[in-house]
Amino acid sequence: MAVKPIHDPGPWTRQVGPGLPAFAYRSLRGLAHAVNRAYFRVTVEGEELVPDSGPVILSPVHRSNIDFLVVSEVTRRMIFYMAKDSLWKAPRFGRFLESIGAFPVHREGADRLALDRAQDVLERGEMLIMFPECTRREGPVVEELHEGAAFLAARTGAPIVPIGIGGTAAAMPKGSKFVRPVKVHVIVGTPLAAPERSAKGRVPRHQVHALTEQLRAELQRLYDLAQDEAARAASGR
Repeated sequence: MAVKPIHDPGPWTRQVGPGLPAFAYRSLRGLAHAVNRAYFRVTVEGEELVPDSGPVILSPVHRSNIDFLVVSEVTRRMIFYMAKDSLWKAPRFGRFLESIGAFPVHREGADRLALDRAQDVLERGEMLIMFPECTRREGPVVEELHEGAAFLAARTGAPIVPIGIGGTAAAMPKGSKFVRPVKVHVIVGTPLAAPERSAKGRVPRHQVHALTEQLRAELQRLYDLAQDEAARAASGR
C-alpha cells in the first residue's frame, strides 16, 4: 500500500537516521531522562534484559502520549521509532521528529514504506520502538495486536522485547492535553526470539501469528504488574 503522508515530504528514501549531531542528540536524551526521573519518578525493572547491541524491537503497551518519552529509560542506545503521520501536520515539528530518528506511519493499512524503513533500521543493527497496539488504547486489557513487530522480527531476526508501562494512563490519558506528575513504573520482559526460517528462507504465516499472540500475552502480564507497582508506589505502600 502506498504511503499517505500528511505533508509533502519531498524525496523520501528507505533509509532513516537522526539528523542531529551526536552531542545534540545526547543532550536531548539527557533532558528526557531528567524529566522522566524528576517529574514522573520513573523506575525501571528488568533493563538488563535489553540487548546492548544488534537489532532490537522494543514493543511497549501504549496508553499515553508520554510512552515514547518514558520507554527511553530502558536503554542508553540510540532509538528509532515509528510515529503516527498526523504529527507531520506541522512541517517544522515533523522535521524535528525526523532529526531524532522518527519516521511517519499511516495507520489505516499496511504502510509499505514505513515497514521498509523500519526494516532498514533493524538491518543496520539499530534499536526500534514499535507499539504493537498501533495506537493508544484505553482500559486494562491488551487486545488483539497488529502483526508488524512479528513480521519485522521474521524479516530481520531481531528479538522483540515486550515492555509493560504502568501509570502513564493516569499521567496523560487519551484525549488529555495536560500531563500530571504521576508515578510511572516500567517492566521489561524477556526478549522473544524471532521465528526460525524454513530451508527456503521463509517464515510460515502461522509462526508470525503465534509470535504475535505470545507477545500479546506477555504484554498483558507485564502491564498488569507495572500498573500494580505504580499504584503501590503512588499510595506509599
